[in-house]
Amino acid sequence: MSLQQDIMTAMKTAMKAKDQTALTALRAVKSAILLAQTESGAQTELTKEEELKLLQKLVKQRKDSAAIYLEQGRKDLALPEIDEAEVIGQFLPEALSDEEIEAVVIATIDSIGAEGMKDMGKVMGLVSQELAGQADGKTISTIVKAKLS
Repeated sequence: MSLQQDIMTAMKTAMKAKDQTALTALRAVKSAILLAQTESGAQTELTKEEELKLLQKLVKQRKDSAAIYLEQGRKDLALPEIDEAEVIGQFLPEALSDEEIEAVVIATIDSIGAEGMKDMGKVMGLVSQELAGQADGKTISTIVKAKLS
């Protein structure tokens, strides 16, 4: 089943359950998918990688907003953002642990013979491509910096 069909099914379930938070999050995903499909030069269907990037972007936006709200002492505004991020996160693949990411980073460094920070871009590109949708770029970057320095 495609992501769009999954979203529509989840929206119907949220409507029946009268879950406004889930409904808001799912409508945002549906809107983002439609916008991505109608961009100039885009195909009618999004690839799996494009769908993952889109979902990651939406989750990251909500987590960043929640962090800002919490910084400013607005817990009332942060909670819906966190809840929406969780709803959207259900459609992402299982996230890898730091140890699993570290293993992939070490294997990539060994395979390309990276030495020092000058090779960080190469390592980041390969690891990010391999772990698409399973790891946050910030986490990957932190681990790569630690291993290359």
